[in-house]
Amino acid sequence: MATVTLTADNFDEVAQGDGIVLVDFWADWCGPCKRFAPVFEKAADQHADITFAKVDTAAEQELSERFGITSIPTLMAIRDGIIVFAEPGALPAPTLENVIEQVRGLDMEDVRRRAEA
Repeated sequence: MATVTLTADNFDEVAQGDGIVLVDFWADWCGPCKRFAPVFEKAADQHADITFAKVDTAAEQELSERFGITSIPTLMAIRDGIIVFAEPGALPAPTLENVIEQVRGLDMEDVRRRAEA
């Protein structure tokens, strides 16, 4: 599955739906971002049930500021409209797979209770 480009105009629409959205905050000038891109793309091909999205931090500075992105690449995982993971760094494929499995395994009722507390 191809990745979706997120902008200030479509971010909320994509991120607030049901299911899992993985967001790669990146920039064209960023070496680690370029090394992470093929890992992210391969995972997108392997997990058709997950929305894989990219935010170009140079073009979408408003989104970078909104989410406090100070280091790239940063991977954010959103499930059912709730941010459940956000970490900077270019993850190796096995670590990305581990993040995906952990996000899949979350008890969202528990996550919602904790978010409301």
